[in-house]
Amino acid sequence: MTDSSPLTHPRVAVVTGAGSGIGRAVAKLMLAEGYRVALAGRREAQLLETAGDHPEALAVPCDVTAPDDVARLFAEVRQRWGRVDVLFNNAGIFGPAGDVGEISVDDWTATLQVNVTGSMLCAAEAVRTMKAQEPRGGRIINNGSISAHSPRPRSVAYTVTKHAMTGLTKSIELDGREFGITCGQIDIGNTSTEIMDTIGVGSGALQADGSRKVEPMFPVDDAARAVLMMANMPASASVGSLVVTAAGMPFVGRG
Repeated sequence: MTDSSPLTHPRVAVVTGAGSGIGRAVAKLMLAEGYRVALAGRREAQLLETAGDHPEALAVPCDVTAPDDVARLFAEVRQRWGRVDVLFNNAGIFGPAGDVGEISVDDWTATLQVNVTGSMLCAAEAVRTMKAQEPRGGRIINNGSISAHSPRPRSVAYTVTKHAMTGLTKSIELDGREFGITCGQIDIGNTSTEIMDTIGVGSGALQADGSRKVEPMFPVDDAARAVLMMANMPASASVGSLVVTAAGMPFVGRG
């Protein structure tokens, strides 16, 4: 690890959405790099698959939209390791496809519950833990998206949640200053995960002009390394915003 923190204990990380995709890649990389990692997600079997037989992995089934589940997750982490140094707030869903006049209120609400309320609940537990522990402080990394900057067509619910994530990130960073708590956001574009299949990136993603285009993707392990870089920054520094995309992705400029 490239950690220059004065902490002498192994760092403790909580990774939500650790059963698949970016969360799984980050959790496995952190374990390989010497972190103690609590893996949270709704599907226990997939969490156990991520954990393997690693002695410093703790699999905790958790619905991030349920306050009692989130409280239990962090209580189990404190009981086992006594503290939380890093939260990777990663759990999320893409939500309904459609414009604002086409999606249902139920689908809209469900997307906000997971992506925004779930992230808030996990951050709240992390902040309370980081304020109370000795040495005090820690780091929260929120998984945003390229959609926090620019939407895809027919993705209004998802796009709104990722813009909200930016506000959550900045507010946590501001309010955490006096407690040694930093918060940053990583916005990832087109890493190879299941959600890319959902929106058809590999077969032809809908573009702003109505056409479909096969877009480049990059390995999820590379995205995980970017998250690890943020986690390993010394306490004296914070990465407030990091954008990582597949080379050549139609994002900058006009496509």
